[in-house]
Amino acid sequence: MRAVVLAGGPADDEVARLQPGAPSKAFVRVGGATLLERVLRGLRAAHTIDAIRVVAPQQALGDPSLASVEACPAGTRMVDSLRNAVDGLDPNTSLLAVASDVALLSGAVVDDFVQGAQALEADLVYATVRKETHMARYPELPHTWVRLREGTFCGGGFVLLKPRALPSIFEAIEVFGAARKSPLKLARLLGWGTIWRFALRRLSISYVEQRVRGLTGIQARALECRYAEAAVNVDRAGDVAAVERLIASGRTPVS
Repeated sequence: MRAVVLAGGPADDEVARLQPGAPSKAFVRVGGATLLERVLRGLRAAHTIDAIRVVAPQQALGDPSLASVEACPAGTRMVDSLRNAVDGLDPNTSLLAVASDVALLSGAVVDDFVQGAQALEADLVYATVRKETHMARYPELPHTWVRLREGTFCGGGFVLLKPRALPSIFEAIEVFGAARKSPLKLARLLGWGTIWRFALRRLSISYVEQRVRGLTGIQARALECRYAEAAVNVDRAGDVAAVERLIASGRTPVS
């Protein structure tokens, strides 16, 4: 399977600013290696990945870490980068899209998710991590949690998808983006049933999957990951020091 790594983003990102001259946070060093190098190391160790494409800022395309992978320029928006990432690829063949800041990615984490996601035979499979799984390993790392009927979850750093699903995804992003400042418009898009279920803590994963299919036509599934590392993303400046402490103390599967 092919993996695409989204290593774009602004140079003035909170994490990118920690290293002057870094074209994006993917090129910030964490524990002796850049975030991008850490992600590439995990992908190369995975038995399920046989090709890697990296989408990076134009000024970073000559970086030594990209010498042995296929590289293409990032767009100004994430949707533009995704378009570049899948350009020329078979629209019906699944690929693994990976964020460039999954700092503790390992081959075992990748293989576990890919094998589970392939078995679902969906257009899109989104990685999730249960709060108990994360807290048992890395309680000091903060997350944004969503409480559902099945439990409390956060999102992981990768998704398995078929490129044919992207036009519908892009359309949904545009529609929801235009409505994001109007609760009434969002409620109309999501449906009042979704709003009430969330408010009453009765919103289930299966209901969300059904609503996504109804709104976009995409067969989307959520897959719970067994590994907390699937959701260790470096989103804040403070995350860098926290992850470095974890690595230095030997509490991580990668060094």
